[in-house]
Amino acid sequence: MTLNPSVLLIVLLGIGFPMAFTQSIVANTVVCCIALLYLITHHANLKTIGLVTLVSLPLALGTGWSFIAFGTGDVWQQAWLQVSRLFAYLYLGMTLTLTTKVKEMLLSFVLHLHLSPTFAYGLLAAFNLLPRIQRQVKIIRYSANLRGITYHLWQPQLYFKAILSAIQWSDDLAQGMASHGFSEGFPRTMTYQDKLPKWQWLLAGLLILIYLLLSLFL
Repeated sequence: MTLNPSVLLIVLLGIGFPMAFTQSIVANTVVCCIALLYLITHHANLKTIGLVTLVSLPLALGTGWSFIAFGTGDVWQQAWLQVSRLFAYLYLGMTLTLTTKVKEMLLSFVLHLHLSPTFAYGLLAAFNLLPRIQRQVKIIRYSANLRGITYHLWQPQLYFKAILSAIQWSDDLAQGMASHGFSEGFPRTMTYQDKLPKWQWLLAGLLILIYLLLSLFL
């Protein structure tokens, strides 16, 4: 069962916003388990999930330890609460980003959540420029090496030169969108079809309600 990206976004917002105020470790753990189950059943990249988890682990440990060392009251409760909340947000976000392509996500938002088509296609064009930006960074580093200069990834000069190139591309992108008739506020014909059964909206409301009940009573 694959949920529509628009439904997934509503679920993320409906669970994520109250999660910032609830005090239930059990509810956060349930969210983590369900999100991981959804990722596994939809064949998300397990290496990516593992890598993101490992990168986030030191942040989670640091957050938990800060509450233990400097908190007041039941510090262990607060530490586990913050750690479980961090991973719940992490896995919730991955249910959308790792199971849906950027194009499908943006066009679904246009059709079902009334996102501006101009904004959506502008973002899509920016995402499609990422390989070109990576290639440009390599060219900048190679040209610097020819002059006896080495640019490392942590040096701001490298990113400053890349930003200058991106600014030039932004003008080309704006002209290209204008030539294709993209004007803010004007309707466009959508060739992309995205069916959204009504039961998915009901399921989204049910999932949000279940989380709220868990957070209140557990």
